This record gives sequence, C-alpha cells and structure tokens, in this order.
Amino acid sequence: MYIKKILLIIVAAGLVVGGAFSYMVYKAFFLPNTNFNNEVAYVHIPSNSDFEAVKDLMEPLLKDIGTFESAADRKGYSSNIKAGKYVIKKGMGNNDIVNSLRSGNIPVKVAFNNQETLEDLAGRISLQIEADSLELLSAFKDSAYLESNGFERNTALSMYIPNSYEFFWNTSAKGFRERMNKEFKRFWNDQRLAKAKALGLTPAEVITLAAIVHKETAKVDERPRVAGVYLNRLKKRMPLQADPTVIYALKLHTGNFDTVIKRVLYKDLELDSPYNTYKYGGLPPGPIAMPDISAIDAVLNREQHDYYYFVANVENFGYHKFAKTLRQHNRNKEQYVRWINSKKINR
Repeated sequence: MYIKKILLIIVAAGLVVGGAFSYMVYKAFFLPNTNFNNEVAYVHIPSNSDFEAVKDLMEPLLKDIGTFESAADRKGYSSNIKAGKYVIKKGMGNNDIVNSLRSGNIPVKVAFNNQETLEDLAGRISLQIEADSLELLSAFKDSAYLESNGFERNTALSMYIPNSYEFFWNTSAKGFRERMNKEFKRFWNDQRLAKAKALGLTPAEVITLAAIVHKETAKVDERPRVAGVYLNRLKKRMPLQADPTVIYALKLHTGNFDTVIKRVLYKDLELDSPYNTYKYGGLPPGPIAMPDISAIDAVLNREQHDYYYFVANVENFGYHKFAKTLRQHNRNKEQYVRWINSKKINR
C-alpha cells in the first residue's frame, strides 16, 4: 500500500512537471506573441545583421522577447540570420514568427520614371531597397561595366527602362544594375531592334530622341507626331532646335537640376554645349532625361508626315501646332509669343 502511494505521488508529480514543461513549450512556440494593432507588421533586416540586431528590431513588435529568443535558439535561427523584408501577422506565435524570418523574404515593388540624372535615379531607388544612393551611383557610373555592356557615361541612363519591377529589399547596388541590364535587353526585343534599325538609329539613340519627345509633350497621343518632326529634321540634316535640350544644357552648365525654366531666351541659344541642339547638329550625346516607354515607342512608331516645325498651341493647351513650312510656323509662333508675353513669363 505504501509503495503504491509513492508510485501515485511520483506519477502525479511527473504529470505536473510534464504539464508545466508542455505549457512552457506551448507558450514559447505557439501562444500569440505579437504586440501591434495592425493586421501585419513589416521587418527590414539589413545585410550582415546578427541576432542581437534582429532582437532590437523585433522587441517593439513582441509581447515577450525572451520566448522569441528561446524559440529562435531551438529552431537554429539565431545563428542563421537572413537579410530581407519580412511580414509578421497579428496573433502569430514564435514558431510562425521564426519560420517567417527564416524563409519568408518577400519582394518589394520598385518603381521609377522621369529621372533627369543618374543621381536622381540613385536617390529614388535608395528609398525602395537596402542599397544606399552612393553605392547605387557608384554602380551606375562604373566605366568598366558601362563599356563592357555597350554604354558610356552620357548614355548610362538609357539602360534603366522606367517601369515597376519586383526586387528583394536586400538587393545590392550591383544586383540592381544587373537586373536592369537584363530588363533593357528584354525590352529591346527583335521587333523593337528592327524598327530602330529601319530608322538608322541604335537603341541608345532612340532613347536619346525619345527623351526629347517626352519633354516636348506630355500628351501620349501626340508623341508619335512630334517624333516624326524630329526624324524628318534628322533625315534632312536640319538641327533639331529642341528647347528641352537647351534647358538641360543650362542646368548642366550651372550644376543645378532643380532650376525651373519655363522660357528659353535667345541668349540661351548661344550656350556652347553639345546638348544645345540649336548650336550643334544631330542628336545630343545622350538622353536629357529618362523617357517613358510611350515616348520610346513613339519614336519607333513615329507618325509619317511632312511637318518640320511645331509650337505650343495656346488654343488647346498641352498640344502643339505643326507646320510644314517656316512661314506657316512663324505665324503660329507669333500667336504663342503674344500669349507668353501677356503672361509675363520671362524665365
């Protein structure tokens, strides 16, 4: 009888200890351990982070950092940190949290357009992935890389086709550059290359012209007509005389790309710059901005016509009046000059 009692006590104690241990395990792994009100929280873990850095990031999001640390140790995560962007859902237990941090690196959407310089592009991208603007700019300007891929400093911006792309947040500067080079090659498929060849232009030259077209008109439906004007001029070896190139030359000359220039003056046309298409014939050395895909395709699918001139249409703002002869153009231009003078736009 005595032995039986002892056995019962031992069994009961074992059940208590086992139950307590089971609860501790359950608490450490499966009880909800989030401490935020939103449905999800995002954690960005930088490259080369250790577990202490992860704990610092996680602590504001968790009720009990200790049980998280215990679960991370048991699952081997604390010695195998991976950089990236991770999602933590409200009500998750430590087991699911660690699983997410271990293998749930989610992509981010990276979007860019209308950048005027590589510096602008680097700044824009650095807001969306881990790489900072200096790392990105260094990768963008790498002369050896540019040369080996058929670019030069003046045409480097051409490699970045504006769109929305998916990247992992921890993508490096060089990784971003490599991906964009692949996207450039994918964009320039056989059909587009054939159209560029028919125009007598390289892809980089198409983008250079498209940047001017993009700056000349925001109206997508008008871009093929504007492109046709410039291609007509190139064919006749006439100077492009594109005001946006003069504005770019002025900004490049002063080093201030934040300058707003609404009116090109006659004195500006004397600026000695290869980007001044009033002073130098042909295309400028490279794009004056990053053109939209619609502008690139407008060049490749330009409207065929006999126009050689155009000026802003003050009767239909945003659009332009086109002319076949200089005499007709001058009449259209007089109307525009009267309007701009009436608005007292001097710069």
